[in-house]
Amino acid sequence: MRIGITGGIGSGKSYVCARLEALLGIKVYDCDSAAKRIIRSSADIKERLTALIGPETYIDGKLNKAAVANFLLASESNAQAIDKIVHPAVALDFEKSGMEWMECAILYESGFDRLVDKVIAVTAPEAVRVERVMKRDGITCDKAREWMTRQLPQDTVLARADYEIINDGTQDVDRQINELINKLK
Repeated sequence: MRIGITGGIGSGKSYVCARLEALLGIKVYDCDSAAKRIIRSSADIKERLTALIGPETYIDGKLNKAAVANFLLASESNAQAIDKIVHPAVALDFEKSGMEWMECAILYESGFDRLVDKVIAVTAPEAVRVERVMKRDGITCDKAREWMTRQLPQDTVLARADYEIINDGTQDVDRQINELINKLK
């Protein structure tokens, strides 16, 4: 059975994945890290992104994050064009990995929910999420909220998921993980 772990920015998906590995030895495929690796290392992806964005996409073979970010944020159609290049490569990489667990912030938006059998939504109150993102990324409250608005609302993600892990800083995440694993067996 393949399991997807999703949730909005600052919900604590990565923390839950780290606890899965620490408690149970479950390794989780990280879509965000995979996308970054593929964008930096795949000759095909480099060629396609350069054709889309322009010669400034890579400088001396290294990704020019500023150029990519400027292109990405310029319009929704630009973001979708990048996604059409990167998402299939990440999906294929996941398939080849043989891993059964996947962490993906944009599981539904990317269509990666089709790659898994069950979905776990990691949730936390908005104020907690904003605080975590501000602290982690060194950004303002307004910037953290802006990033949050670019993702599906937490209640929408939760409604589509099969299970929930509440990571609000007060709930026992380890206990929830163990209970969830028992349900999945």
